[in-house]
Amino acid sequence: MSQLTIPVIDVAALFAGPCAARGRADEAIMRAATTFGFFGAAGLPEGLPVGAAARAEILRIFELPADVLRPLWRQKFAPTHPNVYRGWFPLQPGHLTSKEGIDMGADVAYGAAVVRAEDPLREATPLPPEEALPGWRASVARYYRGMERIGRALMRSLARGLGLDECFFDPVFERGLSTLRVIRYPIRSDLELAGANPGLWVAHAGERRHITGTPHVDTGFLTLLAQDGVPGLQACHLDGEWLDVPPADDVLR
Repeated sequence: MSQLTIPVIDVAALFAGPCAARGRADEAIMRAATTFGFFGAAGLPEGLPVGAAARAEILRIFELPADVLRPLWRQKFAPTHPNVYRGWFPLQPGHLTSKEGIDMGADVAYGAAVVRAEDPLREATPLPPEEALPGWRASVARYYRGMERIGRALMRSLARGLGLDECFFDPVFERGLSTLRVIRYPIRSDLELAGANPGLWVAHAGERRHITGTPHVDTGFLTLLAQDGVPGLQACHLDGEWLDVPPADDVLR
């Protein structure tokens, strides 16, 4: 059995001024970044709207019927739609990764002033009508800004660890490039599993299990992941070993 476990780091001191505790947190984050490339961030500030209740509010989008979600589809799935990157990506039966959800940009928090039509990362985000999900847009805006605050604190920690000015990365992400992705991985049907690609199956903890997401590396600078109580996530250590990442309340991965 592996002796490696994904580290969980108390990041509370990152939200305060310079102090010994912040220095220790910076050091722990750099160790994790250069070995695991992955860690759990605990000790988040109280009052940030990024916990389980906030997520439950945002996840209401999965309750909408198909005819309400269809206008949100990306151009890849609906060629007449103008949105290239922002918007809904529907479930694609037969793919090794079974997922659906929506990618949203900074305009959900800051409005049309940050939209740039020529830049897919800054294009307008198609959203469901307010009457379809009353209050949902406001909840998304609060969540986006809360995650943005956490991301800024972690980026500044990484900058300090690299010997840079702590605000070195700030201008690139200010009210701009960050994506809020709301995603779920539906359970595959028995019929789908019966004819599935052999690569869909793995041996884990002595059992034969199917995967819902293939191994990948996120393209962004920094990913903040809320598991919402669902197990199954794994991360690959530098030595090639896959490690389980158990979900935990009030911890971002």
